[in-house]
Amino acid sequence: MATPASQPSANETAAESFPEPGDSLLRIGNHTLNSRLIVGTGRYDSMDQMRDSLIASGSECVTVAVRRERLYDKNGQNILDFIDPQRYTLLPNTAGCYTAADAIRAARLGREILRTLGNSGADWVKLEVLGDSKTLLPDPAETVLACEKLVEDGFSVLCYTSDCPVTAVRLKKAGAASVMPAGSPIGSGQGILNPNSLKIILEYLKEDDPDYPVIIDAGVGTASDVAIAMELGADGVLLNTAIAHARDPVRMAVAMKYGVMAGRHAALAGRIPRKLYGTASSPSEGVISTRPYGSQADGTATS
Repeated sequence: MATPASQPSANETAAESFPEPGDSLLRIGNHTLNSRLIVGTGRYDSMDQMRDSLIASGSECVTVAVRRERLYDKNGQNILDFIDPQRYTLLPNTAGCYTAADAIRAARLGREILRTLGNSGADWVKLEVLGDSKTLLPDPAETVLACEKLVEDGFSVLCYTSDCPVTAVRLKKAGAASVMPAGSPIGSGQGILNPNSLKIILEYLKEDDPDYPVIIDAGVGTASDVAIAMELGADGVLLNTAIAHARDPVRMAVAMKYGVMAGRHAALAGRIPRKLYGTASSPSEGVISTRPYGSQADGTATS
């Protein structure tokens, strides 16, 4: 698909450097990332569209479902032929698994694939163990079990979970390199449904470890959702459908990139407190009149 003249090219939008001045790098296990946006590779109309969107997002980390049937599209094209392993750190994921045993098997398969490619992502995995095929919400017990086993097996585990603070704490205790609570159900585009729960998760997980990485995973629909997630204090955002199913995926990838940047800047800057009444932004001392224009001292309007 040709890129409209009014739209910046993928390479142009990826040209800016990360991190922003005054910020730090994102560290997850043994990996260090400049960009705080992690993007997926599924559900695009074509491999070319996926490739251009990944570039436009500015992301350095790309997550890939590693079950063998997902590495090829309906035309027999291998997804790995469209992802530059020198440009991206690949993050294998266990998408579609419903038991700990299946997730562990998929994680080990991903490790072997990436070892063959020589990609540094071979030592980590994004863990998903689903409990329900309609909501795609995770199974907490199976997720904790799989996390424990994979940590024992030498993986740095990034755990997809719900917005339950109790489960999040259990996953960290199980050895998760990062806990990744959902903003809303996978692919729903509903945005951040329960910011209070996410705030509690961030408080609990960072209480004794301020640098522990918490990444919002799933449910965002547009750039403002991403900005809100970052403003809450999240260390990063992982998304896929919001870009892949946008009318213009490449342009949406650009929006997501800047949404992460804007939200991160706002979180570091610190927002002003919410107040019930207005507060003048200019000084009231030394002005000609402190009364609203068109009123008299007794409050009646002038003619």
